[in-house]
Amino acid sequence: MRWNERTIVAAFCWPKAYLGWQKSEMSDLEQPAQSLDMEFNGNATMESFAPRRHAAGCQHGFSIIEIMVVMMLTLAVMGISVIKLQPFLQQVQANSAMEQVKETLRQGRELAISQRRTIVVQFSGGNTLKMFQVAEPSNTMSTTAFVTLQLPGQAQFMTYSGEIDTPAGFGIPASGGLEFGGSSGLPTSGVQFQSDGTFTDGNGNPINGTLFIGLPNVPTSSRAVTILGNTGRIKPYYYTGSAWLQ
Repeated sequence: MRWNERTIVAAFCWPKAYLGWQKSEMSDLEQPAQSLDMEFNGNATMESFAPRRHAAGCQHGFSIIEIMVVMMLTLAVMGISVIKLQPFLQQVQANSAMEQVKETLRQGRELAISQRRTIVVQFSGGNTLKMFQVAEPSNTMSTTAFVTLQLPGQAQFMTYSGEIDTPAGFGIPASGGLEFGGSSGLPTSGVQFQSDGTFTDGNGNPINGTLFIGLPNVPTSSRAVTILGNTGRIKPYYYTGSAWLQ
């Protein structure tokens, strides 16, 4: 049987299809080659036909250089995306910190009312808020906080140069981010929610306060949460750079 180039390429590149060809197609392939003088015999080897097989269009994978180029382009696009998203992510982090502080304080106030007990509020480390229950009738504060909130990411209690007071007008601290009773920081007697929902100092006197929040070196992340002493009402604020908005 004579083998022309078409027969050989089909046998190497598409063996299953070749074995399944119909007899009529086989007869056509067995016709003497018109353009080739090559005749198959027992001395032929697979290597003899290797160049022909590649020329016939067998599929190949990507080269290592092509894969590396694609990976480098992908990493470059991802890097640009992260840089562009950075301001947005900072705002998300500041909003999250403000919301968590607001909800934690509201939780403390609601617990004080529902359980008819005093809830002491403490701050530490510039980014942590803790609340403790006071046992009745002994009026003894628990040594273990029932709520500990650490501000997310880089958020902390702080103010920025040139920042103005909130519309509540409770004052802005000279340093740090806490203002209670018109003075920077906490009063020496501490602050707490009473069983009637009011917010007072440790002696039971109603006291107003503001917690300023932000990310270092990002003035646009400035946020604030105010507490009205006579009612314990809590309000969040966003700073635009020139004014506070609720």
